[in-house]
Amino acid sequence: VDVYAKAFFAKHVAWAAETGVTAGVDKTHFNPYGKCTRGQIVTFLWRAAGQPTPSTSKNPFTDVPAGQWYTDAVLWAVESGITNGRTATTFAPDETCTRGEVVTFLWRFAGKPDVSGAADPFNDLESERFYYDAVLWAVDAKITTGISADTFGPGENCKRAQIVTFLFRYM
Repeated sequence: VDVYAKAFFAKHVAWAAETGVTAGVDKTHFNPYGKCTRGQIVTFLWRAAGQPTPSTSKNPFTDVPAGQWYTDAVLWAVESGITNGRTATTFAPDETCTRGEVVTFLWRFAGKPDVSGAADPFNDLESERFYYDAVLWAVDAKITTGISADTFGPGENCKRAQIVTFLFRYM
């Protein structure tokens, strides 16, 4: 009920629900402007990949207990090179995912496509940051256009509607 037909993300949310990427926050709400946690985004990616079983049960993270709804997704994401966690021993599954992190997860999920020759249209990116190549790829691949013509907002929290939009455009 909180995804209006004319919202830019309406078809993206419908796709995510139809494909099982997410079911929303309850039976009738998606919460498009709500925060999306790191546990949620790797779970969305894991589901989009077909919920592959991680080949290892060795868990390097003290904050990812066995049996949680995101445990297999986190282990798969680490094993697949999508993330290393926030530190060597913490993943921070309940922390809000930033726009820089989301496009980096997607870029790694896509196999780190080459971005040589891609233009940097934003004034808030630094070439030495972990997300730099991922942002250039996401813009070049038309996954995102940024939050304005010259701003990407890599440190801003990524909303649930933005994340499923990025996923939809990538998939």
